[in-house]
Amino acid sequence: MRIPKHIAIIPDGNRRWAVQHKLEKKDGYQKGLDPGVQVLRKAKEYGISEITYYGFTTDNCKRPTEQKEAFKKACVDALRLIKEEGNVSLLVLGNAESENFPKELIQYTTRQEIGNPEIKVNFLVNYGWDWDLSGIAHRKDAYSKEISRIDLVIRWGNMRRLSGMLPIQSVYADFYVVEDLWPDFDERDFDAAISWYDKQDITLGG
Repeated sequence: MRIPKHIAIIPDGNRRWAVQHKLEKKDGYQKGLDPGVQVLRKAKEYGISEITYYGFTTDNCKRPTEQKEAFKKACVDALRLIKEEGNVSLLVLGNAESENFPKELIQYTTRQEIGNPEIKVNFLVNYGWDWDLSGIAHRKDAYSKEISRIDLVIRWGNMRRLSGMLPIQSVYADFYVVEDLWPDFDERDFDAAISWYDKQDITLGG
């Protein structure tokens, strides 16, 4: 089986899940924490060498304050859980100069080795595609230059868009959509995505 070297995860549907369960929209974000850990474990099992999680975007910060604070806290909690899993090379990428960037994560804007790394983990927090590309003007390279080309994007929540995620790295990525909302994660969906990728004709334009 051909395994993607780098997968990106778009964990969509937290707010819709909360509404379906008669909760406030802000309460959906914490329900996405355990799926994130499960995906990391699955990626390690498959021998995937790099994984990127889409935490939240600069555009997401236009949402009501209670939602914004909830997804910021969820990102901090998610990073703690990733660290507890151990054996990862961890990088948080986003506009750390903004007040919307959680201060607890600033130390991880330089890649940190946790244990004996089996996999690179990139976590996009307060990320914007325009911010990323502005690095080219400021320092002759995108801010995301440390992140490799993405082979497979998996998006939960039945939406079919990249939402501005890493435009340089995703240029040749295959795109797999899971209908279920992110908090309803089932590891069989991850398995199906990897099996689907194995059947794709990967030409990179050639």
